[in-house]
Amino acid sequence: MGQNNVIHDVPKAGKPRRDFGNRGGLIGPGLQREPRRGTTSSQQNHTAESSFRRNWRAWRSASSLRIRFGLLALAVLLAAPLGPSWADAAVASADAEVASAAAAVASAAAAVASEIAQKQKLRALFPDPTASVQTTPPVIPQLQIDGDSSGMIATFQPNGSTLTANNAFFQNLGSNGRTCFTCHQPQDGWSLSAQHAQARFNSDPNDPLFRRVDGATCPSADVSTLAAQRAAYSLLTNKGLIRVGLPMQPTMEFQILDVNDPYGCDNNPITGLTGWNSGILSFYRRPPPSTNLGFLSTIMWDGREPDLFHQAVDATLGHAEANPPGPSPNQQQQIVTFEGCTTANNSGASGACASIPTSAGIFTAQLHDNAAGELTAAGANGGPAALATSVTKFFIGINDPLGLNPRGAAFNRMIFDIYNPWADLNGQGGGAVAARRAIARGQQVFNSVAINITGVGGLNDLLNQPSISGSCGTCHDTPDVGNHSVKAPLNIGIANAGPNRPPALDISGLPVFTLWCTSGPSAGKTFQVTDVGRAMISGKCADIGKVKGPVLRGLAARAPYFHNGSAATLSDVVEFYNQRFGIDLTAQQKADLIAFLNAL
Repeated sequence: MGQNNVIHDVPKAGKPRRDFGNRGGLIGPGLQREPRRGTTSSQQNHTAESSFRRNWRAWRSASSLRIRFGLLALAVLLAAPLGPSWADAAVASADAEVASAAAAVASAAAAVASEIAQKQKLRALFPDPTASVQTTPPVIPQLQIDGDSSGMIATFQPNGSTLTANNAFFQNLGSNGRTCFTCHQPQDGWSLSAQHAQARFNSDPNDPLFRRVDGATCPSADVSTLAAQRAAYSLLTNKGLIRVGLPMQPTMEFQILDVNDPYGCDNNPITGLTGWNSGILSFYRRPPPSTNLGFLSTIMWDGREPDLFHQAVDATLGHAEANPPGPSPNQQQQIVTFEGCTTANNSGASGACASIPTSAGIFTAQLHDNAAGELTAAGANGGPAALATSVTKFFIGINDPLGLNPRGAAFNRMIFDIYNPWADLNGQGGGAVAARRAIARGQQVFNSVAINITGVGGLNDLLNQPSISGSCGTCHDTPDVGNHSVKAPLNIGIANAGPNRPPALDISGLPVFTLWCTSGPSAGKTFQVTDVGRAMISGKCADIGKVKGPVLRGLAARAPYFHNGSAATLSDVVEFYNQRFGIDLTAQQKADLIAFLNAL
């Protein structure tokens, strides 16, 4: 069922192919001809040392680490990628921990710098023929309500309305007419729905959303005619995907064996690869929401940004193609304050932000359901207002199931309780009551239905447990929000391709990369994926396909789903999990779970 997506141990014929798919050849340095051998599957899954849980407890007991390095060291540790080497180092040496975390931060910074440098270079090579400016409303009201497919979604600002002319989030700081608002709008849950991307193209193909730098399948795509534009922006209008170009590095544990890219972007040395372990790989990902950010434990799907301030600069330099140095410190502060942050993450906190006051930020959730009515009725706690108060209680590890809660509290598998009052509604009230009871049952399915978790990279392998008895909340553990409460990127198979492609999902139109692990515990293995994931930042084969778990509030407004837009509907999402983990949900349970997810 696409668990680890290992294709075979060695390349056919004993060496890598040189054709890189069906789009032109690539002349570059050859790979070593013989992969390393002798690594057993048990060695691959976990080293001989103790489990991650025990290592964490050992680290937590080493209170001298906190005294010696202070809060900054703790923040660096929590920002490090989770893996066997991380856990072993925690037991062996606090100094080694800090050094490893610093290396991870440096690697992420180098990847982001290369990503931006490439976009700046391609800006000159492939300019857009038009430069219209993003249309922005004059005011974002304190409570903004927009319709979506299942009802109405709402955004709440505790501090009152925002005048867009006074905030850099809505200002044109680049060269191509884009603002942050271009890809992050309230009717899409402050993300970008494919439905509205298509509508914007139909209304104006020159809308700032449609820029070749990352809106097109490749910056070199032909946009000379309307038909050409439609093809160039097809992934954006069909799946709401933005191109992300990240660098290969010689120090990575893997090299590129083959690329099947229908757009030729990865096969062109100007826009893509220049060798087996050099150049740029392009992936296509959904824009993460820019709301509810106070609950984040990591920023971006692959965790490459250290905090919201850095992300604001990099987004302006990259997506908006601004001239360096990008937004001023005052403009950065305006952007992140609107998003819900006041203090940079370099002061010792972990997560997106160091200070989250009750008066700052935007909070988004479903407010009205077409069938159930108001999601705050009859004692329910839906809608965005409750999030604005609960965010002040959030901390990294708040409900982690593996003992990572720094306050020592036990894991509570009742992740959501917002619709508990609807579970016991009587039969009076017609269809609305029935719909509310269905939402409550769906919440119970999410919280309580047992899932046999197998083959999840970052979980089963780290714990050295091939099978874990869990539930949806094992991975979606933040109370009433549903993302990871710690920085723990996982591979559940969404990025898999080839014979292990994910069930019930549509990965058509995405490039497929065949990776050959040349060093590390997975040396000699090959993988087929549509997205290399966290491994493009860490360089580790163990991180291939890993991405973060997103915040689940506001789902109804931001289809399609998963990082690569492979689930067109929430029904597809539920069916994927049902097949992937063999949950054997009944038709009623599926319908109830979908109703609940739509009500978030």
